[in-house]
Amino acid sequence: MASGEKPAIATYRSRMDKAVAALKEEFGSLRTGRASAGLLDQVMVDAYGSSVPLNTLGSVSVPEPRSISVSVWDRAVVVSVEKAIRSSGLGLNPVVEGQNLRIPIPPLTEDRRKDLAKIAGKYAEQQKIAVRNVRRDAMDDLKRAEKDSIITQDEQKKMEGEVQKITDEHVAKIDEALKTKEQEIMQV
Repeated sequence: MASGEKPAIATYRSRMDKAVAALKEEFGSLRTGRASAGLLDQVMVDAYGSSVPLNTLGSVSVPEPRSISVSVWDRAVVVSVEKAIRSSGLGLNPVVEGQNLRIPIPPLTEDRRKDLAKIAGKYAEQQKIAVRNVRRDAMDDLKRAEKDSIITQDEQKKMEGEVQKITDEHVAKIDEALKTKEQEIMQV
């Protein structure tokens, strides 16, 4: 917020929306026993002298529910892509077929499901912290605006109530997304 301006609640809502969207993107990279192209979104490959996202080196597709296919565009990086997938911590073992990698998705063990549910919980907690940080920024901005006589004390209290309401809504969205993801992970 620029000094001398009235704080805009919509700005804080938009920042909180981004935290919820980031959580859903992180959840997309958690393996649930079903194949998903988003599963490999977080995989970084050492290629061309730097670390680049896998999806910039080839196309990822899901030909069947229990496997993922990666068509690497440059034959020179096939080995690097395979190594990155193996070391990604997702428990996947790609099979190289020329410039294509076929990645069978093994069924999850009960222990692995519990571990993934914990990871999902950590992701959710990180985004809740992000939402709370936005709320703290908003409260600070509102106090500063009231101190600088940009808004009245009544307006400050009213806007603080709105910010708290928006925060509660976003925390509830995060909790709901976590609950859904945990159910998806634990489903056999």
